[in-house]
Amino acid sequence: MRTVPIPVDTGKLTITCVKAPRPRVLNRDTGEIKTDKNGNTAYEVTVSVEDEFGRIELVKIGITGEPPITVGDPVNAVGLLGYVWEMAGRWGISYRATALLPLREAADV
Repeated sequence: MRTVPIPVDTGKLTITCVKAPRPRVLNRDTGEIKTDKNGNTAYEVTVSVEDEFGRIELVKIGITGEPPITVGDPVNAVGLLGYVWEMAGRWGISYRATALLPLREAADV
């Protein structure tokens, strides 16, 4: 299956950090942390995403480098992309962002 990035329009979404950013673990037995091709640590952040109709979902967003957000922060997910995956008959969508910024900082950018 070819992975094609799907841009996510966050204009009508309210995104809130619900779990502090944490490094992605590749191997739980060894504690090996995932890094990108430049050696930067990959993080995952659990957020709630609310659409304009009030539907809410919990989503994990991957990002390189520790984002400057904490639990409870409204978040701007810059460059948010979705990737459809399939494995052993199961499928889902994983998410990755260029940056996760507190909404107050994103307004200044």
